[in-house]
Amino acid sequence: MIIDTHLHLINKSALSYPWLSSAPALDRDYLYETYALEAKRAGIGMSLHMEVDVDPSQMEKETAEIKRLSETAGSLLNGAIAACRPEEPDFPAYLERQVANLFVKGFRRVLHVVSDDVSEGATFRENIKRLGGTRFTFDLCVLPHQIPKALALADLAPDVQFILDHCGVPDIKSGKDLPWRDHMAEISRRPNVVAKISGVVAYAEAENWNVETLRPYVEHTISAFGWDRVIWGSDWPVCTLGGNLSTWVAATHALIEGSSIDERTKLLSANARRLWSL
Repeated sequence: MIIDTHLHLINKSALSYPWLSSAPALDRDYLYETYALEAKRAGIGMSLHMEVDVDPSQMEKETAEIKRLSETAGSLLNGAIAACRPEEPDFPAYLERQVANLFVKGFRRVLHVVSDDVSEGATFRENIKRLGGTRFTFDLCVLPHQIPKALALADLAPDVQFILDHCGVPDIKSGKDLPWRDHMAEISRRPNVVAKISGVVAYAEAENWNVETLRPYVEHTISAFGWDRVIWGSDWPVCTLGGNLSTWVAATHALIEGSSIDERTKLLSANARRLWSL
């Protein structure tokens, strides 16, 4: 069974997504029913919802909406990585409210959509350290040149479990692997960072990529972090920019074909179960 640790759902009638106006290829509804039909056919048996950068006033409403969907019969949804604003002084109160909500497994603040100094601010850093000793993980979504910013956070809070999204977002279209390759090797030396093998098809040329296009980036990530510190995610619907959900699942199976059953199980489900006690 595959556990999808990075599913986005978009419901424009229920929530507001300010960023969608600048992303016309994704500016429509992507509902659970559409995802679930294809996911079940592709062998996905459980999913964690990843926040979709809704209007900040609706962060908790987004979590509540996903939890409602999880309560329907046969739902794949088993938790949420919720949005947060660690740079804000009211983060401690927000965090306290989520402690009581066992559906919330972790948090994410997308860092490549804000200036680099946001993650360097004193309030942001103090609030990230508050996650230490809790059940909550923190997803790091950065561009390759910002990986050192993510590395600094991992060093700042060694008892927080960080997850680096999308293999560190390599620039696959250009074919350039530096500084991405060196940065990935460096951040992988931090034992409190796990890498997410998720949705890299979106960073390749949509019409021209194949498994070999993706292989250097996925294999370098797995080699750097090791099979015990990698998890899998679809990044649906962003992955549809490079194909569809089934295409990415099929590419994943091809990329790890030479690995052992134990290694494949760790990537596709076992490591996620351990991280979030699923």
